[in-house]
Amino acid sequence: MKLGYAILYVPDVNASLTFFECAFGLRRRFLHESGAYGELDTGQTTLAFAAHELGAMNLPGGYVAAHSAAQPLGMELALVTEDVVAAHATALAAGARELAPPQTKPWGQVVSYVRCPDGALVELCSPMAS
Repeated sequence: MKLGYAILYVPDVNASLTFFECAFGLRRRFLHESGAYGELDTGQTTLAFAAHELGAMNLPGGYVAAHSAAQPLGMELALVTEDVVAAHATALAAGARELAPPQTKPWGQVVSYVRCPDGALVELCSPMAS
């Protein structure tokens, strides 16, 4: 088994794709003609966005919508970059909200946290030293 997709349910799929392109430099793979589903190319795993309408259809018992939660959900997307400080600044300029500025962790990794307009929690981190 392998991780194939991380799918976030969002209010506006195209807006989330556009934000992630601008804020994090990811490349759009496609947006379905319905506008209800789209994907970004992130390497081996696909980051995808689906409309809340699809979420309601897939999960009739409901779920917590990240964009309307006062605090971020207890899960994050970690994006690895050589320059966390620059990536953090770019994300803020694109409309992300800072949750924790870049800082060097005791194990040597530089890490920051931002919250995207669609509610997603994103960790920006430097590669782990081998």
